[in-house]
Amino acid sequence: MRQTATETDETAGTDAVDKEFMATLAKGLAVLGCFGKERPSMTLSEAAAAATVSRATARRILRTLSELGYVTQDGRQFSLSPNILKLGFAYLATQSWIDRAQPLMRDLSERLQESVSASILQDSEQGSEIVYVARVPTRRIMSSVLSVGSRLPAFHTAMGRIQLGFLDAAEIWRRLKSRRFEAYTPSTITDLQALFDRVRDDHAQGFSIVDEELERGLRSIAVAVVDRHGQAVGALSISTHSARTTRNEMRDAYWPALKALAAQVALADA
Repeated sequence: MRQTATETDETAGTDAVDKEFMATLAKGLAVLGCFGKERPSMTLSEAAAAATVSRATARRILRTLSELGYVTQDGRQFSLSPNILKLGFAYLATQSWIDRAQPLMRDLSERLQESVSASILQDSEQGSEIVYVARVPTRRIMSSVLSVGSRLPAFHTAMGRIQLGFLDAAEIWRRLKSRRFEAYTPSTITDLQALFDRVRDDHAQGFSIVDEELERGLRSIAVAVVDRHGQAVGALSISTHSARTTRNEMRDAYWPALKALAAQVALADA
């Protein structure tokens, strides 16, 4: 039976065994994922190049997203509309641990007078990243302002490394080899074997400390939030300025506090 043009478009480039994979949907999500801080708006040509699709495909995708209300058009420029938040908040609504964590995070932040954050791990075209899902800031310790939805490279953040440790070795290596690492500071670890070893060591000890690898002066400690099956669903962290708190102080005082917080969050699901 001869395939239609639409059927061909939806199955082209996919594994022949996986006949239910919708390539058109995948391309639409790829275009959506190209919008962000670096590309708040794009033309058709820019969207096509960013998502590695044809200009005709980008045009159909953006017109469809515009009709659905997820994208707005101003002349030749397309940008996300506020309706896109429905997709993000729909996910957050299914993660009950985030709601339980927020008041506990506020209490811990007030007690320690430090910033407390929560994140999830995501694998994207930009590499493995953490996405902030809750944050209680105190002093500003980073040059950039972090809020819900902010993204940071997973391999160079405490919350990222502690979640990466729950993946098997092959998956960690796949993610390591999927991107090129850059040195953000003189302390940044860029050697792949060293990063792999650090992720596994942090998992074994139950916490991760990242010391001025992402930004000078920033020191963070994180623990995983684990579900009843022993899988990481997220991470919690405390961040401070390196001049205020030593690594030993973070391990001796902040780690027990974070462990207790993670246990309280997970306990409600038991």
